[in-house]
Amino acid sequence: MSRLKKDSVLVPIDFSDFSYQAIPIAKTYIEETSVLNVIHVLSPLHPADPAAMWDTLKDDERKQKVQSFLGKKVYDLGYGVINVEVRIGDPGMQISDYAKEIEADLIVIPSHGERGFLQNLIGSVAERVVRRAHCPVLVLKPETLSPIE
Repeated sequence: MSRLKKDSVLVPIDFSDFSYQAIPIAKTYIEETSVLNVIHVLSPLHPADPAAMWDTLKDDERKQKVQSFLGKKVYDLGYGVINVEVRIGDPGMQISDYAKEIEADLIVIPSHGERGFLQNLIGSVAERVVRRAHCPVLVLKPETLSPIE
């Protein structure tokens, strides 16, 4: 195996065009899509959200719906069948924890390029992943990617 080829690659998806554009870049580091993993992290329901107050939407249902949608979207974009994981919680923590669980050799994450006050206020998911990850992280800048047509 080439030094650049990886046994497991993880791509976080936030449903933006830029996050989907990270998939073909990640595919250049693997030999088959069975070792390509995507993850989406849902925010926990706010306690005042009607679905939480009236217990009409369970976390398992939310995860299943997103997993189904994401799997279909990735397949429809022509990337084939890819391993899809959906988690709930802090994106930076969940992404880095899942990467460790699957023993990912590389995380390919697009950065939305937030700067200044906003980044200092809420922090960047990509920055948190870089700090917490057990493996190399390839951070893609928005200007290096072109949106999906």
